[in-house]
Amino acid sequence: MTDTSPRPASSRPAPLDPATPPGLEPSVPAPTAPDAGPGSGSDVPAIPEEHLLEEPRRSRLPAAIRAMRPRQWVKNVLVFTAPLAAGRLFERDVLVGALLAFLAFCLVSATVYLVNDVRDVEEDRLHPRKRFRPIAAGELRPQAAVVLAVITGVIGLTIAFWTSVELGVTLLIYVGLQMLYSAFLKHLPVVDLAMVASGFLLRAIAGGVASDIVLSQWFLLVAAFGSFFMVAGKRYSEIKSLGSGAGTRRSLERYSESYLRFAWMLAATMVLISYSLWAFTNGGTGAYAVPWTAISIAPFTLGLLQYALEVDAGNAGEPEEVVLHDRVLQGVGLLWLVIISIGVFTRA
Repeated sequence: MTDTSPRPASSRPAPLDPATPPGLEPSVPAPTAPDAGPGSGSDVPAIPEEHLLEEPRRSRLPAAIRAMRPRQWVKNVLVFTAPLAAGRLFERDVLVGALLAFLAFCLVSATVYLVNDVRDVEEDRLHPRKRFRPIAAGELRPQAAVVLAVITGVIGLTIAFWTSVELGVTLLIYVGLQMLYSAFLKHLPVVDLAMVASGFLLRAIAGGVASDIVLSQWFLLVAAFGSFFMVAGKRYSEIKSLGSGAGTRRSLERYSESYLRFAWMLAATMVLISYSLWAFTNGGTGAYAVPWTAISIAPFTLGLLQYALEVDAGNAGEPEEVVLHDRVLQGVGLLWLVIISIGVFTRA
């Protein structure tokens, strides 16, 4: 006979909230984005569940050092491109000037990163990767980050002006543009691409002014369009992997995948044409009477294609991560470096 006696209330299973994601206890609310605040017009979206990343292995570096983004300092090697292209990298004064420019840019760019992370802390908390940055994760207080930004900025500019006035002015322009970008220009489509690309371009220029090297028009075009190629690819990867409505970057709402694909393909075409013109103009014959700079066009093209592969897959949201982890790109880059070095250092 079926038992129809009432059960004690404590023996009944607690009703499950239909909105509770699988794997969470009913009493634990699902992660939600912070309130967008009054006057926003709509709630800030939460991070899409499929885009959530596990917290990366915690670095042993202090939070203050990690907030300065030392992994992104790899971008600053661009200061060595002008001395390399001129075939003067290993001259003592040129090398010292380039090294000081590299150090100054590391410190000043750290200032920009710290200020940007303080201003964007709420947006970073919605990003699947940026939410682990020390300021967004609550490991470093914003007030301490601002103090650190002032210290690194003062030291970096002091080194720059001590090296050369031109280098100091270049870094002042860099800081000014990046602060304007952080304040409001990052929300303007197309303008935000130009502002971020200017950071790469000014790094290449800094290497020349620090070493008193005249920069050719073809070198500047390669640096300009190469910078735009990386930035347009970065935005394309972001919109492809996160979508335009993820709430992580306001300017993405105005872009489409097709537009950003057009932008980085156009930039890739222009940088390849500009590099080829530079290679032929600065050709001549090097060791064994071989036109090494012209030959370097081949690995340069392969490098563009390999990086474009990562962009198209949506994996180039952090360009420095691609450079540090793509073994094929590293191999092609090393081959290009060997060929171009033979060409510029043995040029007749």
